[in-house]
Formats: sequence, structure tokens, C-alpha cells
Amino acid sequence: MYERNDTSVSEFVFLGLSASRPVQHFLLAFSTVFYVTIVLGNLLVVFAVTFDPHLHSPMYFLLANLSSIDLFLSTLTVPKMISDLYSGHKTISFQGCVIQIFVLHTLGGSEMVLLTAMAFDRYVAICKPLHYLTIMSPRVCLLLLCGAWAIGLIHSVVQLAFVIHLPFCGPNEIDSFYCDLPWFIKLACIDSYRMEFMVTANSGFISMGTFFLLIISYVFILVTVWKRSSDGLRKALSTLSAHITVVVLFFGPCIFVYMWPFPTVTVDKFLAILDFLVTPILNPAIYTLRNKDMKTAMRRLVTHGSTAYFKQLHEIQVVIYKFGAVFF
Repeated sequence: MYERNDTSVSEFVFLGLSASRPVQHFLLAFSTVFYVTIVLGNLLVVFAVTFDPHLHSPMYFLLANLSSIDLFLSTLTVPKMISDLYSGHKTISFQGCVIQIFVLHTLGGSEMVLLTAMAFDRYVAICKPLHYLTIMSPRVCLLLLCGAWAIGLIHSVVQLAFVIHLPFCGPNEIDSFYCDLPWFIKLACIDSYRMEFMVTANSGFISMGTFFLLIISYVFILVTVWKRSSDGLRKALSTLSAHITVVVLFFGPCIFVYMWPFPTVTVDKFLAILDFLVTPILNPAIYTLRNKDMKTAMRRLVTHGSTAYFKQLHEIQVVIYKFGAVFF
């Protein structure tokens, strides 16, 4: 997969977010704090859904998988950026760049389809509440999850199949902090217009297609509820507002980066920060702070964890005491 012909470039150099040392120091602190928050927040959601029986439902199953993907997406790029800012050695191997692109598009495509699955779950819950558990059975949830990963994988493989054998013989500087196809293709020693068009068509199709599908589903849900009662419409808006916020924050940067005909490096970098550092924090915050079940489950998880910790600490102290009594 990673063989390349007529290539003299063995690594790429990231120009990063800024060449100013004070700005780099600020970005190092900023990204470190945000990444730790991302890890803790998303792991808390995953653990709460996994270990709390009250959250063993289709909606929370999909939410836990969304948190997992967000965590993987951030881990794919942010630790490398933190390391580069700290060491000043901003390079990545050719193979590493290709792997980063492959995983990035697999995770991104999977998250788009998973958000669509979550919209379908909300449609069934709001419009067909009596049949919810029948329609959203464990088997259906598993099929939706497998379908999301399969589509993300196919999306990524199709794009890389066209660009993996491009020749690279000259410039190797990427004006960003991670590898992605638009910058990767522009460094090739050929006319990249057709390749850029292919990437735009592929990424644009999956991002715009799923985004419009989501918008249509929201409109359909709200119209259906509005026909029943105005009170139901307010409840539906309250339920869907968190999901709509996540969708806009995730799809907005993706559509702009791949579909906007006049790309700007500064704007692209800002949107990348939004995608990898801000949105993964907002997802657990939005879904948990406005959800009573999640807040209750997290309190139980934290309380249980603290109790188990002190119990284990007490057992260790008892063992140490007995050990000391024997020898002293």
C-alpha cells in the first residue's frame, strides 16, 4: 500500500500554526489543556454508558461510539502537534503522512454516517415512540455502527487508491500541523487538477450528502411534531438542539475545507483547530450537561470509583500493616 515510484521525498515538514515562539508557547499550553479535557470528557461518557445499566439504550450506545470516534480523531493529530510545538522538530515520514490521511478520512466518514444514524434514532424516538425499542433493536444498532465504519473505510480507501502512487520530487512543506489530501496532492510533481477534483467530489459527496440528509430528517421530525401539538414542537426542539449543534460544528469546517473554491490557509488552520480541539470537547459537554440521565450516571460513576479507590487503598494499608507486624 505504501510503495511509491519516482519519489525522492521521504518525509514532510509541517509549518505549523505559527512561526512566532510566544504564539507557539500559548498554543502548546492551549492544546495540552484541551486535549486532556477531550480525553477525560469522552472517556467519562464511554465509561458511563458502558458500566451504567440505566444507559443501555440505543441513543446512548450511539453516543458512546461518537465519543470514541471524537477521541480517536483528536489523538490522531493533537499529540503530534503538541510534540512538534515542544520539540520544534515538525516532520512526519511519508508513510506516517499516508497513514494519518487514511485514518483521518476513515474516522471522519464514519462519524458523518454515525451522526445520520443518531438522527434516525431521534426520528424513531419522537415520531414512533411506541415502536422505538422494536425498530432500534440491538441488532439494528450494531448494523448501523458497522455500516458507519464500512462507509468510512470505503471512502478513505477509494481516495487513497488514486493518490498513493503520485510522484513526489520537490517541495515537502505542508502549511498545517497534520496531513490531509488537499495539501498532500498539491506537493506532487504532476498536474494535480484532476486529483483535486476527485478528492473534492468524493469528500464533498459524503459530507454534503449526509449533511442534507440530516437537515431533511430534522425538518421532517419538526413538521411531524408540529402537526400534533405546539408543546410537542418545543420539546422536539429542545431534544434536537444539542444534536443540531454538534452537526453544524462538525460539518461546517468539513464542507468549507473541501468544497470552498477559494481556500485560505489561515481559515483552514482555524477550522482544523475547531475540528480537532473544540468540537470533541463540546460533544460530551452538550450531550451530558443537558441530559439528566447522563449527569446522574456520571455522578454514580465518580462516586463508585472513589469508593472503590478508597476501599482498595484500605486493603493495601491492611496488607502493609500485617507485613510490618510479621517482621517488626
